[in-house]
Amino acid sequence: MKTTTKSKKHSRVTIREMALRDLSDVYELGAQLFTAEKWPTLYRAWDEHEILNLFNSESEYCLVAECDEVIVGFALGTMMRKPRNSWSYGWLLWLGVSPRFKRRGLGGRLINKLTDTFIDDGARMMLVDTDAQNKTALGLFRKMGFADEMNHVYLSKNLHAHPRYIERTLDEEEWEDEIG
Repeated sequence: MKTTTKSKKHSRVTIREMALRDLSDVYELGAQLFTAEKWPTLYRAWDEHEILNLFNSESEYCLVAECDEVIVGFALGTMMRKPRNSWSYGWLLWLGVSPRFKRRGLGGRLINKLTDTFIDDGARMMLVDTDAQNKTALGLFRKMGFADEMNHVYLSKNLHAHPRYIERTLDEEEWEDEIG
């Protein structure tokens, strides 16, 4: 099912299920939004395989917003069903809106459409997470009724100084010297 609206400054924006032809455009928009400088954790997790895996396994939870045949937003989710548990959880994994279309209700429309799909498929709860510093996303999620915030800490470790990493790098350089 498509949903459309027309804003004063833009043509109609249609929300629909993502199609195969949309994968590269969704990836490119996400790469513009989830930069290493602004959102390092999101940047590390955003890649072509993530989108392709979601599309191949649960395409009904992959939505795009399109205006004049250009992808201007997306919502990618998954349904979690646990064995021996009567509850199913819809999880909004990725939400992105082109900067030109922010503050026009598009993120909320994407969330609403995905929420409807989750409910239709039996979800009893919907989850979302974001960077603690992403005030815009937190404001939108709260406005959309998400609550019960919990803190989660992500840690990282740079391996370039680890002895095994150094050994592997040296082995690769020696191998390249031998064949090169």
